[in-house]
Amino acid sequence: MLIQNSPGTDSAPGGKGLATNKVGVLAGAVLSIASIAPAYTTTASLGLIVAAVGLKMPALLIAGFIPMFLAAYAYREFNSETPDCGASFTWSARALGPYVGWMAGWGSVIAVVIVLANIAAVGANFLYMFVGKLVGSEHLATLGDNKLINIATTLAFLAAAGWAASRGITSSERVQYVLVGFQMTVLLVFAGMALVKAMSGDSPSGLSFDIDWFNPLTGLTLGAFAMGLIGSVFLYWGWDTALTLGEECKDPQRTPGRAGVLSILTVLGTYLLLAVSLMWYAGVGDSGIGLGNPETSDNVFGALAKPVMGGGGELLLYLAVLVSTIASLQATFLPAARAMLAMGTYKALPSRYASVHPGYQVPRFATAVAAVVAGGFYTLTALLSEHVLQDTIAALGIMICWYYGLTAFACVWYFRKRWFASARDFAFKLLFPLLGGSMLLIIFVISVRESLDPATGSGAEIFGIGLVFYLGFGILVLGALLMLVQRWRDPEYFRGRTLPRAVSGDPMPTLI
Repeated sequence: MLIQNSPGTDSAPGGKGLATNKVGVLAGAVLSIASIAPAYTTTASLGLIVAAVGLKMPALLIAGFIPMFLAAYAYREFNSETPDCGASFTWSARALGPYVGWMAGWGSVIAVVIVLANIAAVGANFLYMFVGKLVGSEHLATLGDNKLINIATTLAFLAAAGWAASRGITSSERVQYVLVGFQMTVLLVFAGMALVKAMSGDSPSGLSFDIDWFNPLTGLTLGAFAMGLIGSVFLYWGWDTALTLGEECKDPQRTPGRAGVLSILTVLGTYLLLAVSLMWYAGVGDSGIGLGNPETSDNVFGALAKPVMGGGGELLLYLAVLVSTIASLQATFLPAARAMLAMGTYKALPSRYASVHPGYQVPRFATAVAAVVAGGFYTLTALLSEHVLQDTIAALGIMICWYYGLTAFACVWYFRKRWFASARDFAFKLLFPLLGGSMLLIIFVISVRESLDPATGSGAEIFGIGLVFYLGFGILVLGALLMLVQRWRDPEYFRGRTLPRAVSGDPMPTLI
């Protein structure tokens, strides 16, 4: 039976069983930064951006930030009125209907599951690099290059992180303060040392600083610009982790939005400093330590650590990336599990996904599913592609644009009765999300078209079509098929009974 709650009250049917009043603004920002994982994302994706746009990397970082920042306001406005751990799924379903909501939820969940595999794989590589460097064993340092050992270690990372994430939100928060603080400190030191060497002329690139690096309007084709944006968008992804914790925050209407905006602004400054300093120092060449070298494009820090920081500093940077992957793995499980919890609660997924551990107050079953699917996905793609990280990052950009864009458009439509209520409402409920959603839609369409070409990503292909297309758009199509299966199994959600369409001001439904 459906009863109606007033806006701003518990948005879950009967309450989802999550812990409440636990996460503040700083903790939310830290968890979002941990999910973004600056050390992991930069070492894994700077090479992809450089391969697409060369010296224009700083311009693309700013260009990628703009739609993400504008979309952040859509999340903030939604969360201010109806905080819900389902985030994109719940809000898109309320505004645009159950089918759009389901596909937004699928995009958010599967993107997180895929990136979990990516993060764990990078962690596996840096674990062996760190330990090998620590004990002086070159053989041990390169064990991560062995495919079977890499897969086994990646699966172990996923299992350990999934177990940690299932122990409760408070334990996750405490650990993240230390892990995030350490990685950010090392990254700033690394960037500073590279910048000093570049400015003093003691760098292999021979480059001089050029303000044109920040201009996206010159020297780029549309396809290169779009693919560079995909890598750039990926760099900022994860700031919305705080938004999925809305029901667990101390001030659900304000804390998540403030934490999300704080996190995305923090990483913007960090990325620009890293991009300029590393590009100025190493250059964008396709050999040696150049950022465009395909042999090191999925592990930029591995190539630059020793030249920039020396032997001791190299060890410290390896540890920072390892710490970053550990922090990100634990934090990234949070949005995936909570999105599945919401989908199970509103009957968009089987009811088993709605279960919450009574002691730790976390969705343990959904967390376990995320770990298992991430492990299976990585095992399969690692066997298909020699550069699986490069392919999945490009594919992730497609999925990120998909569900962030849907959420931005959902915000515009949901708040349509309040567009002109005030200047603030016009900017944050109409203009910003509309611009952000439109930009993401354009990037999505161009990127899907480009992904058909095997040259996009690592060059891996199936029947002449690039692997990136299958991993990006193809997985979205798979989600549509699974949606039809779920509708056949349990049509109640799809008939609008558990999560009916609404506009701003309408109360949230509660099932009892």
